[in-house]
Amino acid sequence: MYQNIATKCLTGEVRLSYAHLCEPYSSNGGEPKYSVTLLIPKTDTATYNDLKNALGAAYELGVADKWKGNRPQMRYPVIYDGDGVRPSGEPFGDECKGCWVVTASSKQKPMCVHISNVHAELLPSDIYSGMYARVTVNFFPYNSNGNRGVGCGLGNVCKTRDGDPLSGRATAENDFAGIEQAAPAAIPQIGFQPPFAGTAPAVNPITGLPMA
Repeated sequence: MYQNIATKCLTGEVRLSYAHLCEPYSSNGGEPKYSVTLLIPKTDTATYNDLKNALGAAYELGVADKWKGNRPQMRYPVIYDGDGVRPSGEPFGDECKGCWVVTASSKQKPMCVHISNVHAELLPSDIYSGMYARVTVNFFPYNSNGNRGVGCGLGNVCKTRDGDPLSGRATAENDFAGIEQAAPAAIPQIGFQPPFAGTAPAVNPITGLPMA
């Protein structure tokens, strides 16, 4: 529970994957949303228990309201085991090993700040898959076209530190490691120099007149 809201959690430090926090994104032609996948270390039992309790609270809200007293079986788990497999049957990526995996999304753009200054939003270039953060999430029950379950809403993101990018795109720092060179020394600009005192004034070769 966070801020006295039974369905809301503030995670411990997690790693972000598939981070779409600056622009909404749709992977299957559905409505574009802001989203991120949280990789929660299994050693962080406090966060895991908070998530489970908030998920349970959202389920009970569904039973009492949206589901008219029914207790549907969850078709998909909200919290996945990163050492297991995806709903497709494919194993999770190596970055998920030893972690619980939760994906959160929102129609509204989340605020992304740094732990050193929570009053100013980060630049888009400072937000990426692979960084570490603490995140607020809020679970909610849904009943859509006969599909009943619990979703995970994305709140806000507080970056705690940098990490190795997970985008698969190499950084310029890595690409050009070892070949960096110092910038060349500035070349002095050679232009008209006024005559020394006591010498004849320079003459313009075109007009034949002394140069000012």
